[in-house]
Amino acid sequence: ATAMTTIGIIGEHDPDNETHAATDDALGHAAAALGIAVETVWVSTVDVVEAARDLSRFGGLVVAPGSPYRSMEGALRAIEHARRHDVPLLGTCGGFQHVVIEYARNVLGIADAQHAELDPYASTLLVTPLTCSLAGQALTVEVRPGTRAGDAYGRARVTERYYCNFGLAPDRVDDLVGGGLCI
Repeated sequence: ATAMTTIGIIGEHDPDNETHAATDDALGHAAAALGIAVETVWVSTVDVVEAARDLSRFGGLVVAPGSPYRSMEGALRAIEHARRHDVPLLGTCGGFQHVVIEYARNVLGIADAQHAELDPYASTLLVTPLTCSLAGQALTVEVRPGTRAGDAYGRARVTERYYCNFGLAPDRVDDLVGGGLCI
């Protein structure tokens, strides 16, 4: 029998959202390539908080693109759960941005770390609007050898399509890297 892995996708599922359909497809393709069976379960960020959704049944979590989420607290709790319990986690676009916020708050102790999409006037913005929108563009991304991303891609440069208008605050990158986050 083929092993079954259950992946929780944290975010508000929208079947008409191109990136959500791509997330579902990517997990299916990965499972087929690995010869495993995968069950995907979309979990609303609100359910992580209000229903105190038990995330321990998932063998991995994906924090979906498509922020702002209905509950930033729910997204951050799911990310914290993965970090504390060594659960494989992938955050793309807004998901990655929330990984940065969770890391800054809970690992680096920057309690007021915030995302400009939710609070553009916050005292400590870790994620800010890009100077020039990259939405819809395909650009080269450098992937560090020896990282999980580097191992997955198998090369140091890839081309990916962008969907977002936000990114890491340039003046905060050194703080994050110095605190152990690999960017």
